[in-house]
Amino acid sequence: MALGALGAVLDRRGAAQRAAWRRGVGVVAGAYAANQAVKFTVRRPRPQLPDLPQLTSTRSQMSFPSAHTTTSFAAARAYRGLLPARVLYGIAGTLALSRMYLGVHYPTDVLAGAGLGTAIAGVWPR
Repeated sequence: MALGALGAVLDRRGAAQRAAWRRGVGVVAGAYAANQAVKFTVRRPRPQLPDLPQLTSTRSQMSFPSAHTTTSFAAARAYRGLLPARVLYGIAGTLALSRMYLGVHYPTDVLAGAGLGTAIAGVWPR
């Protein structure tokens, strides 16, 4: 959301680009809200492995789907016409993989988050 807000303020290419940045902010916020609705419905606990502690703290103990992945893939799709898509999806993919490395998500949490974020950005009104 911060990326979109900065883009909306700093992009001097014209009104259409600034509107696209603002749309991206809405997409990311909407993706986060949808993620939380799914998360509180499913209530899947985070991974708990006896000899492998999580490497970071989390706000909640609910795992499915990954909010970081959902919002980063929503942002990648929403901002792909404004910034290079390869860079955006590279960052989103790296962030998604990091959630598993940190021990706070299962692979299916990350896959579901990527799908949810991408889908929400795809259907968001222009």
